[in-house]
Parts: sequence; C-alpha cells; structure tokens
Amino acid sequence: MDERRLVRVSKYLSKHLRHQPERIGITLDANGWVPVPELLAAARAHGFPISRDELADAVAGNDKQRFAIEGDRIRASQGHSVEVDLGLPEVEPPGFLFHGTVAASVPAIQADGLLPMRRQHVHLSPDRETATRVGARRGRPVILSVDSGAMHAAGHAFYRSANGVWLTAHVPPPFIRFPG
Repeated sequence: MDERRLVRVSKYLSKHLRHQPERIGITLDANGWVPVPELLAAARAHGFPISRDELADAVAGNDKQRFAIEGDRIRASQGHSVEVDLGLPEVEPPGFLFHGTVAASVPAIQADGLLPMRRQHVHLSPDRETATRVGARRGRPVILSVDSGAMHAAGHAFYRSANGVWLTAHVPPPFIRFPG
C-alpha cells in the first residue's frame, strides 16, 4: 500500500475507532473493540472500502501503534473521546514523564494543569524525543516534564497503553516542570 493510502486508512480508523463510530454505523463494545468484518462492511457501505490486507498494513505500519488487533476484532489503543474502558491495569510510572505542547497552551496549563480535553485521559510520553514529535504536530514544541513519581505517591492513577503511551486523568500544575 502506498504511503498516502496508508495515512488515509489510518486517519479513517482513528476517526471511527476513537471518536465517531456511530458515523459509519458501528458500535464499540465496552472495551473499545469492534469485529473486523463489521468495520470493513461499514467502511465499504460508507464509501471508503478497506481490504483486510490494507487494514493489516495500517495496523502494522502505524508508527505510533495506534491500533490493536486480537483475533477477529480491532480497537484503538488509546485516545478515545467516546467512553470505553481499555481494561488497563493501574501501574507505577517512572519518576518523570513528558508532554509535548505549544507555547500558546502554556498559560492555560500553568493555571489548570494538563487536562484530557475531549479525550478520556491526558497522554504522556516516556521520553523527551516522543514528546517532541507529539508537540511538533501543532507547531514549535514546548516539552513539559511531569513529576509522575510524586503524582503516583500522592495517589494519582497511571495506566500504560499497549503502545507505550502513559495515561492519567489530570496533571495538576504543581507536578509540572515548565522549561525556562
């Protein structure tokens, strides 16, 4: 599959497995899974046919491993704006995690901390390099350090998705170290 088609399929999957499953008539189960045949039939019926090979390529070739396939079902690994329970166990995070953003967002983050916005969780990266790539999607990145060890000690829950993204409900301002 060529790179442009791979990107289009990946974006289509993200939109419908994370945010708008009802738009194409699929229903995610409580854990975010949908049967592959149901997804492929719905995509075809809505004018965006995807072959099984293309689906497999989009899942395997996604640089951020956004999707998981188990048996004959698929789901997004994290980033849902629709209510799902990914069934992730609570885990102790490393001492520090990172969040990539842009300068325009820093004043709001200083006031309110990191909020999930339209998603279920705040997404944190295990290293500065990943956070830099995430932050660069919207402009010149600003990398925040999160004292996740102190947060965990204070009772905040952390989860780690299948693709290594760290998830938490909210990061209060006292746990964030701003550059400069």
